[in-house]
Amino acid sequence: MAKFYVQCGSRNVIVEAIDSEAAAMHLIDSAMQSHVWIYDDADLSDGDRHAHLAIEALLTLAPEIRVSEQGFDRKDSLTLGTPEVLLQWHQTMVALSRLFRSAGLTPKSLSEMNFPKNGPNSALSA
Repeated sequence: MAKFYVQCGSRNVIVEAIDSEAAAMHLIDSAMQSHVWIYDDADLSDGDRHAHLAIEALLTLAPEIRVSEQGFDRKDSLTLGTPEVLLQWHQTMVALSRLFRSAGLTPKSLSEMNFPKNGPNSALSA
């Protein structure tokens, strides 16, 4: 796996990932971990959940995520839209939530899962 330097506003991470999109997802995952509880709230629709995340992202993240294999603050970094990566992360979390419910694992909260230190996407990163 390649090593990526990922930044979004004041957030910077160095991560090993299969590609730049997976590296960007890692940054979003670490930024949104405190909001995973919304996937356990049965009163929220998927649209409500996405809106919640979008507002949080507007308040705490820059509009774009920059990814490079060379280092931080590079002019040749790949630029990804934060809203697009956030939507992909949200869709992943919705799918996980549905998978757990269909397996009868609703009592086990997504936010209480014992993810490795780097979050649920750590299979994509080292």
